[in-house]
Amino acid sequence: MAGSKEPEQTSQSAEPQPEAPAKTAKLAHHVKAAEPVDDADNQPPEPTQEELAEFLRGKLLSLSPSDGFNDNLEVRFDSSTSTLTVVQPTGRCEQFLGALNVNNITWDIFDPSDERNPREKLLRLTSNSVSGKQARACFDLNGRLEEGTSTNRVRLLFSLYKSEQIPRFQDKMATALKKLIILSGGAEGKELFPDSEAKPHSKKK
Repeated sequence: MAGSKEPEQTSQSAEPQPEAPAKTAKLAHHVKAAEPVDDADNQPPEPTQEELAEFLRGKLLSLSPSDGFNDNLEVRFDSSTSTLTVVQPTGRCEQFLGALNVNNITWDIFDPSDERNPREKLLRLTSNSVSGKQARACFDLNGRLEEGTSTNRVRLLFSLYKSEQIPRFQDKMATALKKLIILSGGAEGKELFPDSEAKPHSKKK
């Protein structure tokens, strides 16, 4: 009897599996949080008394009226006495900035014309003194004290036409003068009626 052949078992060798790549340890990178930026550090330094005085002097001269009567011929500032001297064709006025209150600065348009002499309109800045203090002293060309001149306020004159060529001139000038007054020993004052409180409340219908 013929021996039956058992089916040959073919042993298939297992194919080598690719090795899993070794896991690389991830290094934790700690990202340093950005430090908060203090806005105060980015602010430019406050102008000095000398810088403010030079700014004021420059504007009084460059924007001076030119009618031969109200011209600002020369402007000087004495830091030792905080006195601003404005020389005009008829004399000079010494303005004592340390006697002023920053809350009393106002603007108005003044027409110095008379029947015989038409003149250009002026932009006039007025600042009153603290109660009991003298704001200015005015002298004629011979150095004699002018009688009848109000001494409880300072007045600075600019050409209305020239000042209108500079954007926000009144705001810039008032800010500079307030800073100069405070650095000169003037009263910082207190805003009794802020704009936010002065606005009437709308009534609901």
